[in-house]
Amino acid sequence: MTHQKHHPDDRSDNVEKLQDMVQNTIENIEESEEQLSFASEAEQEQIREKNERRNESIEAMRNEIHDEAEARKNGYHQ
Repeated sequence: MTHQKHHPDDRSDNVEKLQDMVQNTIENIEESEEQLSFASEAEQEQIREKNERRNESIEAMRNEIHDEAEARKNGYHQ
């Protein structure tokens, strides 16, 4: 039986990781919008719905970036 080691909570690079995730999501939105002209009406609707969810995710990630930056500023260290 394999035992998993407990890894301590390392938040030191969360802001940077979240910023990368936001940038990647923005790029995914831009790429999908470029494909709209080649997509069927049904596919266009799916792309728009997915991009709406992506925008919601971006907003949530930006809120998390703010929270993590505040925690860092307030001296959170692990």
